[in-house]
Amino acid sequence: MSVWTTDDLLGYDEAMERFDPVLGLEVHVELSTASKMFCGCPADSDGAEPNTHVCPVCLGLPGSMPAINGHAVESAIRIGLALNCRIAPWCRMARKNYFYPDMTKDYQTSQYDEPICHDGHVDLEVDGKTYRVEIERAHMEEDAGKSLHVGGSDGRIQGAAYSLMDYNRAGVPLIEIVTKPVRGLGAAAPQVARAYMAHLRDIMIALGVSHARMERGNLRCDANVSLMPKGATKLGTRTETKNVNSLRSVEGALTYEIRRQAAVLASGRAVRQQTRMWQEDGEYTIAGRDKSDAEDYRYFPEPDLVPIEASAEWVEELRATLPELPAAKRARLSAEWSFSQLEMDAVVNAGALDLIEETVRAGAGAASARKWWLTELSRRANEAGCELAEVGMSPVQVAAVQKMVDAGTLTDKLARSVIDGVIAGEGEPDQVVAARGLAVVSDDGALGQAVDDAIAANPGVAEKIRGGKVQAAGALIGQVMKAMRGQADAKRVREIILDKLS
Repeated sequence: MSVWTTDDLLGYDEAMERFDPVLGLEVHVELSTASKMFCGCPADSDGAEPNTHVCPVCLGLPGSMPAINGHAVESAIRIGLALNCRIAPWCRMARKNYFYPDMTKDYQTSQYDEPICHDGHVDLEVDGKTYRVEIERAHMEEDAGKSLHVGGSDGRIQGAAYSLMDYNRAGVPLIEIVTKPVRGLGAAAPQVARAYMAHLRDIMIALGVSHARMERGNLRCDANVSLMPKGATKLGTRTETKNVNSLRSVEGALTYEIRRQAAVLASGRAVRQQTRMWQEDGEYTIAGRDKSDAEDYRYFPEPDLVPIEASAEWVEELRATLPELPAAKRARLSAEWSFSQLEMDAVVNAGALDLIEETVRAGAGAASARKWWLTELSRRANEAGCELAEVGMSPVQVAAVQKMVDAGTLTDKLARSVIDGVIAGEGEPDQVVAARGLAVVSDDGALGQAVDDAIAANPGVAEKIRGGKVQAAGALIGQVMKAMRGQADAKRVREIILDKLS
């Protein structure tokens, strides 16, 4: 069956009752170095004409000699340290051989049995439970070029008239992070995989080694999963869903594959070891090719590159450059800000942690900063289809708005109008307040006249207040706020009303 419908799949709960999922996640991290892995060509080719960031080395021309990128090696070691890996004192590159239509030399320079980082782990918290994901290796390699399929309906090879090759990306430095088989996750397996990818993304950004933009392919996951019947000890046959490039898709692809494999096994058939492709629109996987094992790649040591020696002194120097890592930072800030776990999870999921931290640093309270970024600004970012950091308002400006609210110059309602003005390009918050005339009116003369008008228009309400029903003052306050376009100081209005009617 090439495409499985929802009716063909086994229900997820039933699949979990009958089988135990085992994950294996292979994550490719594109490093943000200035040059490629083995030559001096620019690594960043966004917007460049095809095949302009190339040279004899990354085109694999005869006689060309590669030289390893020292910055990429440093980045690999720092990544390994952040993942609690052991750093190999000596390692070397290898050739991985199979047909690459988008790599001219028909092999990839990678690492095999001698990776630079090995035997690490990360701990993840999902729904209040901690899971450990053990990392087998983090090794260096190069990216392939890019195939452009012309004539099809959606840019895919199916239905295309012909394909073009752009080798600008060939040779860009990659770190591949490979987990050991991850067992014992039960029904939480897809959620743990998603949390793992988010954790890696945050680490790469904190280290400054990658832009880690999944939608741009800076960070992508090959998600392996197999199923074992309950009580079994032998691993099942795995499938590998290639190049999944969003957190939502990692979770969705694994959920779908678990249900699909469960349906195959429940019907008495065998799962085929193969690569599969995630179809974002329909949220399903389709078969790619039968999956090869490592021995099929005919690895052998790369003869054109010298081995890499990572001395203990060098490793410790690089360890000293590590920033505060995301998990430790979240724990510290959560305590400092008195955020609950649910509140901090919402902040992290919205990508607002650094923005709130900068807003607090600029003088706002943590709760107020969280309120603005997770409500008004998140809504505007969603409407604009952009990242929260690109919404058009800086943490310093958010803090300035909140300071005016704290000082009584603005109400929350007026503050939202100021935010509108800042995002529209009308200037800094104080300039928007002045230009739009948004400041709260606290002058007793103007407020007193507005209160007199409200009392005259609502004699029945006034009599209730005179009779001791103080809560009725809310109706008059509303009338005054409406008359003054929401710019009255509500607290002072209440005081004036009670003073006049006491």
